[in-house]
Amino acid sequence: MNHVLLERQVRELFQQQLLGVLATNTGSAVAEPYVSLIAFVATEDLRRLIFFTSRNTRKFNNIVTNSQVSMLIDNRTNQAGDFQTALAVTVLGRAIEQHGAEKSSLQKLFLARHPELEAFALDSSSALIEILVERYILVSRFQQVNELVMHSYKTMTA
Repeated sequence: MNHVLLERQVRELFQQQLLGVLATNTGSAVAEPYVSLIAFVATEDLRRLIFFTSRNTRKFNNIVTNSQVSMLIDNRTNQAGDFQTALAVTVLGRAIEQHGAEKSSLQKLFLARHPELEAFALDSSSALIEILVERYILVSRFQQVNELVMHSYKTMTA
């Protein structure tokens, strides 16, 4: 599958889905993964995913301690047909809190997608988190795996 088609699949999935599951970890040898359901938006070039979180959460503290994160976005319907038709994308990247002028433009992008979360996003205890995407791993037809490393890809079997 070529790079353009992979990007199109990711973009279409992100336009359909409002939520994803974020996995964080403190990075210590005994740490366990911690997952959270989050509202997100992707930048047009798919290089960044944006979400808000309260600074008083385990998720935020994990990100401050260890910026490496992963996220799962999928379109499952919880039906048997999902084994042939569902698409799941794993995002691997680094999460950072955004400040300043860049925060303002990313906040506008987020709120255009999630206007119902305006009060939460504008709350002083909320942090705008930007995931700098390193790669996407797309799984379709239950075991067809494609990897998109921004401008290159490879295909594997699960």
